Amino acid sequence: MGFDIKRFQGDVDEELICPICSGVLEDPLQAPACEHAFCRACITEWISRQPTCPVDRQAVTASQLRPVPRILRNLLSRLCTSCDNAPHGCNAVLKLDSLASHLVDCEFNPKRLMPCEAGCGLVIPKDELAEHNCVRELRVLIASQQGKLTDYQQELTEQRLIINEHKRELALLKEFMRAMRVSNPAMRALADQMEREEVVRWASSLARARVTRWGGMISTPDDVLQVMMIKRSLSESGCPSHIIDDLMENCHERRWPPGLSSLETRQNNRRLYEKYVCKRVPGKQAVLVLQCDNTHVDEHMMVEPGLVMIFAHGIE
Repeated sequence: MGFDIKRFQGDVDEELICPICSGVLEDPLQAPACEHAFCRACITEWISRQPTCPVDRQAVTASQLRPVPRILRNLLSRLCTSCDNAPHGCNAVLKLDSLASHLVDCEFNPKRLMPCEAGCGLVIPKDELAEHNCVRELRVLIASQQGKLTDYQQELTEQRLIINEHKRELALLKEFMRAMRVSNPAMRALADQMEREEVVRWASSLARARVTRWGGMISTPDDVLQVMMIKRSLSESGCPSHIIDDLMENCHERRWPPGLSSLETRQNNRRLYEKYVCKRVPGKQAVLVLQCDNTHVDEHMMVEPGLVMIFAHGIE
């Protein structure tokens, strides 16, 4: 629908009047052949009922409509009009092309968003402030958020079920490949490659760690209090099942490589193991030194599939 002609200052040329609504053209379009101009909303609704020009009845479709010439747009933009909020006290008179930006900031706009000054922090249309009740609105907001939270929790539960099913299917596939690798060299190579890639993906998901005090290393950890807690954390982080037991065996210095096998060798090789790329064991004072991350390290400083080093302190 077009603008009410009564709100404009002075006379308005009839070429700027929509033949359908008799208002000043708003977002105008014109027919391709006869070039009659109409408000976008007016002509779109008209053509949906009968595909003809409302003035001369020539056939026209919505896809054939086109923007009006620049000269017509310029004439419209120069018209002087009152603000939409004149009934609410705004006395501004401005050019039509400035109307939209003025309405955004017009202090008389009853729908202008205002912050509640009573303390709830909500932003409310100006005309609703008088009847605004902080407690009621906050209850509505909380109920809405609780509904969304319930939906998210339901979606999360469904996604976990799907993930668990995929994990089960993947585990079955791995078992099948392990059974086949004994008799089929090609399957053995494929299974080995898949396992290596799985370790690399898991390693890339772990955060880097920096050891600030190598002297805090515990070379003979307690099997129950420390090792089992580390194993649980690794399992929860997604550690591939085919390496987790080997990693836990490598928590103790008895399984460490020659360059770390004793306190003396560790002291002699300190400059070497300070070059390790370490990954944080989630939530623990421990790091992983995985073979896939440390191909640059000398063989006497590394074992497959990697090392688990537990510290009393000094992990960042």
